[in-house]
Amino acid sequence: MIIVNADDWGRSREETDAALECYERGTITSVTAMVFMADSERAAQIALAKNIPVGLHLNFSEPFSGVIRDETLRRKHQRIVGFLTRSKYAHLLYNPFLRSAFRHAFSAQFDEFVRLYARLPSHFDGHRHMHNCTNMLIDRVIPQGSRVRRTFSFQPGEKSALNRSYRRMVDRRLASRYRITDFFFALSQNLHLDGLRRIIGLATDGKVELMTHPIAPGEHHMLASNAFQDALGELTRVSYHAI
Repeated sequence: MIIVNADDWGRSREETDAALECYERGTITSVTAMVFMADSERAAQIALAKNIPVGLHLNFSEPFSGVIRDETLRRKHQRIVGFLTRSKYAHLLYNPFLRSAFRHAFSAQFDEFVRLYARLPSHFDGHRHMHNCTNMLIDRVIPQGSRVRRTFSFQPGEKSALNRSYRRMVDRRLASRYRITDFFFALSQNLHLDGLRRIIGLATDGKVELMTHPIAPGEHHMLASNAFQDALGELTRVSYHAI
């Protein structure tokens, strides 16, 4: 089975509309929504009207662009963003001074999702994959038993041995606590049919998530093409509810 998930639902009107177009074409199967962002309210109304499966796209790396009435949330979230964007390796470090900030930011986003969608998220992932930063992993902020996005899947030679070892360690930790897919890929890295065929081969016998950002021209073109539909063929297309 394959999940084709569009990230950044609700981040902006343009991103929401691009994902909606692809959902109505049948080329994506679910979305993950950002809350407290510019288009969050409208995006929720659309998802409810269209019955789109929606997960929570946790945001720890970008300032909120929507209305925030909780100044404590704004302040703690800004501290997290400042820490995680300080360097490309910041997410690997554990910051004990941000333990309560991460929990507060997660709880606020979770509660806002439930307010907007009147249901629980189908799954959790993160903007720039920061749901798997070290603070979130060590403190086990996401509730046990949830469906959670794993790290990217790479073959030997595609990344360094150290990089692949770190990803295996994270995935083992995730699998011990959460429900995850067998493989995870980005459409942006597989805009050629050879890459897609490899992913489809893995999805024939396993559970695969393919992440996309339909606002990106190359990805939008692929999702709108007959070649993409033909490549998926008879694969079972599902949302995270099937995991």
